[in-house]
Amino acid sequence: MPKTGDGSIINFKTKKDVMEKEITTQDWNMVSEVELVYKSRVKASLRPQLKKVSDVYEFLKQNWDENKIELFEQFKVILLNKNYKVLGIYEASSGGVSGTVADPKLIFMTALKMNACNLIISHNHPSGNTEPSEADKRLTNKIKDGALLLDMHLMDHIILTAENYFSFANEGLL
Repeated sequence: MPKTGDGSIINFKTKKDVMEKEITTQDWNMVSEVELVYKSRVKASLRPQLKKVSDVYEFLKQNWDENKIELFEQFKVILLNKNYKVLGIYEASSGGVSGTVADPKLIFMTALKMNACNLIISHNHPSGNTEPSEADKRLTNKIKDGALLLDMHLMDHIILTAENYFSFANEGLL
């Protein structure tokens, strides 16, 4: 062991010694608590029920800022219960003129928290063109597959414009 000038011994600790000490002295009770809460402001009997694509389009138009629908892309998710009654609408992202990024993890986190059984995903195309891009198709399939794993059902993906819409379900793409 090395010694100092006064004769005391210098104790060199290795990184492993320090890490082992930290692990053994950690307080495992000091963790974050997770609480899931869903509070509806609307009575179940008053929630809108969406069964037809035309109803979904009208619902989306009423819940979309008309000043933004032709300005930039937004991605929204309608969360529904087993009876296709709306639990809520979640704005997953806002982007640019030609795209927006929707994170499936955040979509499913919200759906699970709201105890949703059915989902309808949607986004707008400011260009007025309702045709889905390849990225739109890939994201739809990704969310469809994730929903199945969680015992949820992706009912549709609606691309909307100020005047029209495209339904993945109506076109056989789901």
